[in-house]
Amino acid sequence: MYFKIMNNMILINKIKKLPVYILSMVALVGCTDKFEEFNRDPSKPTDQEIMEGNYKLGAFFPQMLNYAYPAQENAYQMGENLIGDPYGRYLSIANSGFSSNFSIFNAPSGWINSPFNDVFGKVYGGWSQINQQTGGEGYLFAWAEIIRVTAMQRLTDMYGPLPYSQLQSRSIAVAYDSQEEVYNGMFKDLDNAIAILTDFVQENPSYRGMATFDQVYASDFSKWIKYANSLKLRLAVRIAYANPALAQQKAEEAVKHSIGVMTSNDDNAENPFPKNPIWTVTNAWGDSRACADIVAYMVGYNDPRISKYFTETTLEGAVDGYLGVRTGYSLPEKVVTSKYSSTTYAQTDLTLWMPSSETAFLKAEGALRGWDMGGTVKDLYEEGIRLSFTQWNAGGVDSYLEDGTSKPADFNDPDPAVAAKAISTMTIKWDDAANFETKLERLITQKWIAMYPLGQEAWSDNRRTGYPRFFPVLVNASDDPNLTTRLASRIPFPPDEAKNNTENYKGAVQLLGGEDKYGTKLWWDKNPNKGW
Repeated sequence: MYFKIMNNMILINKIKKLPVYILSMVALVGCTDKFEEFNRDPSKPTDQEIMEGNYKLGAFFPQMLNYAYPAQENAYQMGENLIGDPYGRYLSIANSGFSSNFSIFNAPSGWINSPFNDVFGKVYGGWSQINQQTGGEGYLFAWAEIIRVTAMQRLTDMYGPLPYSQLQSRSIAVAYDSQEEVYNGMFKDLDNAIAILTDFVQENPSYRGMATFDQVYASDFSKWIKYANSLKLRLAVRIAYANPALAQQKAEEAVKHSIGVMTSNDDNAENPFPKNPIWTVTNAWGDSRACADIVAYMVGYNDPRISKYFTETTLEGAVDGYLGVRTGYSLPEKVVTSKYSSTTYAQTDLTLWMPSSETAFLKAEGALRGWDMGGTVKDLYEEGIRLSFTQWNAGGVDSYLEDGTSKPADFNDPDPAVAAKAISTMTIKWDDAANFETKLERLITQKWIAMYPLGQEAWSDNRRTGYPRFFPVLVNASDDPNLTTRLASRIPFPPDEAKNNTENYKGAVQLLGGEDKYGTKLWWDKNPNKGW
């Protein structure tokens, strides 16, 4: 792997600027009471660490948190907005200047390199320091591992095989693991982190010593455990077709853990980054607009959340009040696309990592597969919808749950060349008498609406299950005609890797089991009923 694992100079400067007495106290701890220091349990903070807030290591965490799920606007645009948003059909590219892009399967090399470089440069930069300074032990390392898995889960589900198990040092070129090996490694690291933090929380229930550096949960490690278990549940469901036995084992472990998974919107993982990146790319820059697919579904369902998600269109000739931009076609000028529905995000809104509604839907799917998830499929399905309505402060959830007739609407673009008929007839109300595939489509469709704006997760569900059903693209600039209807299975490996890390790149392509193209399926993409 050709990249440079960088120390974050900004964070290092912050450490250098700490008051002299704090740095002196850190040095003092390192020079006295050696026997007690060398023989203490590394998962327990000393009184000195609690008093000082662990500044020496703490300063590495904010950047890791800001790039594990990208919050900085440029990283968000390159690592989520231009990939997961159009592929997951939440937001579409609205800037005609982006004539080469992921939506039509011909993204520029810089776009393909960017998510890879951000994770290995900015997340692994901090992680490697924490790993080195803790010896890979203790509650701070456990927390860093959860953040690392957060980043790597997103990255492996973009590219496939990745460097993972051998990234224990500053080596700039290591072999890739297969995606199955990456997943096994992530499960192992999550299990270890959850165990360490569970012991830590039991012995230190009121510890908040890292709150200065934790913008997600303010050093409430019980919530980090819930998040880690929820992330583990997400990974388990992801591999349900590739390794059903392991999927069930890990899902049940996550749900039955003593602290468990996220169950309330108070548990939602969110980052209060100074400028919400979705606000930036949609409202400040105007590069994205609501996607035609999700708007058509929500319009057809009379979904009360639509006004919470999107603004109304100002385009002349629009008939539905809300109108999204279709993904994968030759865009008109921005003066036209700017009139389509935008997002309602404000500059100060939090950046969402994972909502509790997703966890409820994950449990619902597990229950549908016969796993012990602590509830019935119907109850968990409805819990996911209720949690989403509460999250968005939307009314009318009871009527929505009882709606057994509304279906997705047509895409009524004023341009008949772009307009399209609805491709799903799925209704909302749960039906225990339906067959497995109908239940799965209903569940994934509602999960998709509830998970907005997590585009990559929506894309992964679509790749894994075939649901929700999406409109085909109108422009396919790749050499694979199948992508017009079955859409992208991944993005290519970074061109910089092929150029500068050639041997490991070749090994990665072999591990992929196919060509390094958009249409090559990932390891977990094995649903025999999907049809593509």
